[in-house]
This record gives sequence, C-alpha cells and structure tokens, in this order.
Amino acid sequence: MTRDGSTPPPFGRVLCAMVTPFTPSGDAPDLDRAARLAADLVARGCDGLVLNGTTGESTTTSDAEKAALLRAVRAAVGDGVALVAGVGTADTAHTAELARQAQSAGADGLLVVPPYFSRPPQAAVEAHFRRVADATGLPLALYDIPGRTGVRIEPETVLRLADHPRIVAVKDCSYDLAGAARMLSRTPLALYSGCDELNLPLYAIGGAGCVSTVANVAPGPVRAVLDAFDAGDTAGAARLHRRLLPLTELMMASGLPGAVTAKALLDAGPLREPLQPADREAVDGLRRAYEELVSCR
Repeated sequence: MTRDGSTPPPFGRVLCAMVTPFTPSGDAPDLDRAARLAADLVARGCDGLVLNGTTGESTTTSDAEKAALLRAVRAAVGDGVALVAGVGTADTAHTAELARQAQSAGADGLLVVPPYFSRPPQAAVEAHFRRVADATGLPLALYDIPGRTGVRIEPETVLRLADHPRIVAVKDCSYDLAGAARMLSRTPLALYSGCDELNLPLYAIGGAGCVSTVANVAPGPVRAVLDAFDAGDTAGAARLHRRLLPLTELMMASGLPGAVTAKALLDAGPLREPLQPADREAVDGLRRAYEELVSCR
C-alpha cells in the first residue's frame, strides 16, 4: 500500500529542527528562551517542532535536560502543536528508555536514528527500530542520515518496517531521490525532507513536508515554498526555493553543523563542546544571506 496524498501528514507539513538554547555558561538549557523561541516559530508558520535532534545538540544533553526541554516547550505551545522528540542513541535499551521518558514529558512522536558507531547489519537495525516502536504508544519516524550515523536504513529495511503500526514516517537525509521515490510508491509512510536543499524536490514527488534547520531563522519563507506548491503555483514555489538557497547553502552545506549556523543567527546561547561557534567571516556571510532573504519579501 502507498501513502494516500489526501491523508494529513502525521506531524504536520513544516517542522523546525529546533536548536536547544543554553544559559550563558552553557551549563543548562535556557528553558525560558526555549519556550519563547518555540512559541515564535509556531506563530511564524511551523506546524510542529523536533526537539533533542541533531540541531538540538542531543548528543551533549543529558536525559534529564531532554525531558525538561520537552516539558517547557509543551507548556509554551499548548497541545495543538506536534512535538517530535529525538531519542536516538547507539544503545537500544537506552533509546527505548528515552522514548518512554519523551512520552511522559509530552511528546507526540519520536524520531529515531539507527544505532551509530557499532554499524550493525540491517537485521539488527530493523530489530532496534521495532523494539523502540514497541516501547511506547507514540508514532515513530525513522531518521535516515547515513552521513552522521555511518549506517543507512536500506530501502528494503524501510519496506519491512512499514508494517509496524506505530512506524509512520521517515525523515530523509540520504540525498537519494530515487530511493525516496521508491519508498513513496511502495509504502504508506510519510516522507519528510531532512535536507533543506531538497525540501521542494521531495515534496514535489509526494513528500509530506520537511523537518527544517533553516526554519529556526526563516520559518515563513520555508513554509511559503510548500504553500505555493500546494496552491498550484509550481513556478512560484521554485522561485521561492531558489531565493532560500543562498542562506540554505551557508547553513547546511558550508562545512559547519546546522546547530552552529543556526545559533550564529539566533540569540540562543553558546554551543556545547565539541562544537565551536562560527568564526567572524562565517557569521558575516550568514547575516548577509539572511538580510538579503528578508529584504526580498
């Protein structure tokens, strides 16, 4: 069975992969700042937020910090906004425990990477996802990002996992358009672009939407691309997509992680090591691209 295009996406269309603001010392999440940022992102066009993901510096936040962030953002945005919690780790048991914690803290869904570093074979990757999906009653999105994990969720593995009632989506960072098209034609899973450069191409072949890092600073323009496409203005969607590209390329393809580039444009506190802040040249380039984008509106 394939996905019915008339079915609403499980977590909305436009999700922001939200940064985690920290206090000036970096010792703790700045929950007040996180709440304000979350509310602002929703007001400016985001249907949902992904917390404790790659851009949220999840590898350097504790379990308790992850739960506190979820609770603070839930209180700020209310119950009508989808909150998807990144719970991926290299340890299946720990990932399942984080999934249960996320459910208790108010998450609406889970985002799970394959186990990294150990590089398990596909049968073990499949077993990992099934165990995490069985740990809670929440819907789950597979997070295919082999450039970070060193492990691809192979298309045949995705096809098998699609039979699990709580595995409902894929966040695709594989840069494999042909593979994405095959998945869309053969499963009911919702496909979310996890690479801002491919938001429009993936949406045009039947994707459900995007999980965007660029939306941290430009949620309206990111949403406008998909809105134009839905309105039948494909030329306008392409024009808006191209307008975003200079900022997108600097934020996503300049050799700096998205958490670094997003925080260079936000008042969101420091990064946690090993990440380091962008240098002055990179910050100036990001600000110029952002200002040019805003001036074109």
